[in-house]
Amino acid sequence: MADVHDKATRSYNMSRIKGKDTKPEMLVRRFLHAHGYRYRLHVKDLPGKPDIVLPKYKTVVFINGCFWHGHKDCKYATIPKTKTEWWQNKINGNIENDKKKNAVLKKNGWKIITIWGCKLKPTMLDKALRSLLKKLQ
Repeated sequence: MADVHDKATRSYNMSRIKGKDTKPEMLVRRFLHAHGYRYRLHVKDLPGKPDIVLPKYKTVVFINGCFWHGHKDCKYATIPKTKTEWWQNKINGNIENDKKKNAVLKKNGWKIITIWGCKLKPTMLDKALRSLLKKLQ
């Protein structure tokens, strides 16, 4: 099946996908700040440049998009029907990179919290944020 967009439109659409300051990330950051937590953002010295770093708690938070990080058994993590093999390799590569950076962080004594994008949808948001607070305490 051919792409529904021409090459220029597809390129523009893909260029609009952000790597930082995404809506899910902003939701978590506002929540943490409102609850008195202070953090650093995208610390380059740490593997994987975690979205949120709480040095006081030696904790990092990754807010992962279900599609890009291959969230298992998630309806948002479907492989496109075009260039399937390429996308499968890309997403599997992301999963492997996540495992490697998490192993290094754990080895260095960091606690890792991963929040999936699907858990930050309006129907599940409150539960996900309460769970985050419990993990930080």
